[in-house]
Amino acid sequence: MLIRIKEVLQGKVPVGVRRSSRWRKVREKHLKNNPRCELCEGTKKLRVHHIKPFHTHPELELEPTNLITLCECLSYGINCHLLVGHLGNYRNINNDAVIDVDTWNAKLKERNSRKDNPPSDASVAQLAEATDLGSV
Repeated sequence: MLIRIKEVLQGKVPVGVRRSSRWRKVREKHLKNNPRCELCEGTKKLRVHHIKPFHTHPELELEPTNLITLCECLSYGINCHLLVGHLGNYRNINNDAVIDVDTWNAKLKERNSRKDNPPSDASVAQLAEATDLGSV
C-alpha cells in the first residue's frame, strides 16, 4: 500500500488505476528474462517499465513486447527509468524509450571503442545518421 501511495504521489500511476491480478507474475518473469537495466546494465532497483503506459493502453499491460527493464539506482549519476522511460518527469510518456536506449547504447559503444582514437568526421556523421540526432 505504501508503494502504491508513493507511485501516485510521484505521478507514476494515476489515482484510481488498478493493475491486473496477473501483473506480479508477468513482472517476475520479465525480470528473470531481462535481469539488467537496458541502458546501464545495472542490476539494482530494477523497474519493469511499460513503453505504452498501462493506464492509457490497458490491453498492453501484460504484453512482453511492451515492457523494458530500467533501473533507478543512479548508475553514472542518472536514474535510467526517470530519464529514458519518462524524459525526466514521471508524468511524461516516452513512446520511444526502446529507440532512446538503442541510441544511448550506440553512443556509449562508440565512445568506449575510441578511448585512444578520436573519431573521424566520417564516423561521427555515421553515428549521427544512425541515431537520427543530427550531431553527436
